[in-house]
Amino acid sequence: MNLNNIKIYKNIHMIGIGGVSMSGIAELLTDNHIKVTGSDAKESDNTRHLKELGLNIHIGSNKEMIKNANLIVYTAAIPKTDTEYCYAKELNKKMMERSEFLGEITKCFKECIAISGTHGKTTTTSMISLVFLKANLDPTIEVGAYLKPIKGNNKTGHSEYFILESCEYVDSFLKFHPHTEIILNIDNDHLDYFKTLENIKKSFLEFTNKLNETGTIIANIDDENTKEILEKVKHKTITYGIKNNNAHFQAKNIIVNSYGYPTFDCYKNQKYYDTYSLNVHGTHNILNALAAIATSDLYTISKNFIKEGLQSFTGAKRRFEYIGNYNGIPVFDDYAHHPTEIKTTLKSSKEIPHNKTWAIFEPHTYARTKNHLNEFASVLKEFDYIILADIYAARETNTYNISPLDLLDKIKLENKNCIYINRYEKIITYIKENVQEGDIIITIGAGTINQIGYDLIKN
Repeated sequence: MNLNNIKIYKNIHMIGIGGVSMSGIAELLTDNHIKVTGSDAKESDNTRHLKELGLNIHIGSNKEMIKNANLIVYTAAIPKTDTEYCYAKELNKKMMERSEFLGEITKCFKECIAISGTHGKTTTTSMISLVFLKANLDPTIEVGAYLKPIKGNNKTGHSEYFILESCEYVDSFLKFHPHTEIILNIDNDHLDYFKTLENIKKSFLEFTNKLNETGTIIANIDDENTKEILEKVKHKTITYGIKNNNAHFQAKNIIVNSYGYPTFDCYKNQKYYDTYSLNVHGTHNILNALAAIATSDLYTISKNFIKEGLQSFTGAKRRFEYIGNYNGIPVFDDYAHHPTEIKTTLKSSKEIPHNKTWAIFEPHTYARTKNHLNEFASVLKEFDYIILADIYAARETNTYNISPLDLLDKIKLENKNCIYINRYEKIITYIKENVQEGDIIITIGAGTINQIGYDLIKN
């Protein structure tokens, strides 16, 4: 790791520093003795953590912090009317959007491993990271959720390896400079930006062109969209899958224990490689594990370290995470906010012995709710009981003329056990009055819906 191209900026100010990626970048810079200040609209665990590290963090806007900065890094969520953003423009300060700046950081590493895909990035990034940690390779890590073994969403290493979760939204990953790319799947998400699935596939294909001549692509050929773009890829490609016998790495002889956790035999080029047991649910996590195995094998990591790393992974935060129980009733939380992800959540819930499932769903963004209304209804109706919360706006305003009632009407055509409740405290009261022994509760969504689960556990 050589950060000389970053250290030319003596004082970096970050607008929106509390974000998952922004806070991780801030910590990486601080660990490398680069001065960082920051601001965010609201206080959070991330801003508190950065303050504990000694960073000067301001909640709200503070133009004074712009004056002494040599570089302004801002998150894409910051409106162009933001006070600090406008003042930096006025002072003609050097400015970079978060993904562009992170791309500059990727240049500092000999081996940048970028994990991409519409679903499963956080889990797979976590699995690969744990394997590299078990192998004592001391990687730098940027992952999109809290990972228990590193006590956060990032880790500063001192080796040539940078393991990086790489998001396709607004083509962010096209700013990166990876040496190995993992493509987990390609689905029709973020249509507010991409408009069509074809545009998403074009973006992923362009991502593959970011590799240099010696780079490698590791890809899931069980996924038809990924398989399609691989036909146009010129780089070295390693494939994995369960259904496809032509995959370089394939899972066979899958069995599931009483907790719903799978064990499988891995074959490399049709020859037995090793047997792996996971401590997370679902076929999707077998595929994620295969991606981690293929990546680790590429970097000649011992099979024992691969096995230890995968077994040590008990789930990323908010990925079908067991968070406790309410009067003996298990409470889970899942970050799922796309119909395909909710299908995975549904499958995982069915692997756990129970009577009825209570799904508490908070739609994430108006655009996604509008574009996938029928698909959301189709999967949500499969839960026994469904409670809909208000749409979590995130970066949007409701210009789409959409509400949870539109989703409610569609679900109730096939499942009458669906209700809309507009406040968290009312949802909690309703759950307390209606949930029964033997049921399970799952909060679903990328917003703050998990607060309901934690409030239930407290009570």
